[in-house]
Amino acid sequence: MSIYDYNVSYRKKDHELEQYKDNVLLVVNTASKCGFSPQYSELEEMYQQYKDQGFQILAFPCNQFGNQEPGNDEQIQEYCTINHGVTFPVMDKVDVNGKDADPLYKYLSNEAPGVLGSKSIKWNFTKFLIDRDGKVVGRFAPKTKPSEMHEEIQKLL
Repeated sequence: MSIYDYNVSYRKKDHELEQYKDNVLLVVNTASKCGFSPQYSELEEMYQQYKDQGFQILAFPCNQFGNQEPGNDEQIQEYCTINHGVTFPVMDKVDVNGKDADPLYKYLSNEAPGVLGSKSIKWNFTKFLIDRDGKVVGRFAPKTKPSEMHEEIQKLL
């Protein structure tokens, strides 16, 4: 299995991740009202820097941590565009933990467990780095700023 075997929802339509084959991906669970939301701007800067080299960011809004993503999908898109100039895809809102967790997040958590082998996502802005073959090669904590990840991304590009 790889990330390319999954489909997600983007603007209420089925979105096949296979279309990102041969790209380096950064998958991030996000929340507009989180203290880490300024990372959206850093993520956009990173996306602009590397997108022409086969790099893509996929954001997955989630309201499971402190109800910090209360808006609907349209409100979330508007927030990301107006406040952070986001041009990378912001998917429809998902759960990342529990019985209703999106299958992609179950896969990511199994492939790259967190601290002490925990499979759950601990907070907003947990980041998963995926290589060009669709394999998870890293998991980064919410406090890890995108600007601290350049070396790992450059190695994969």
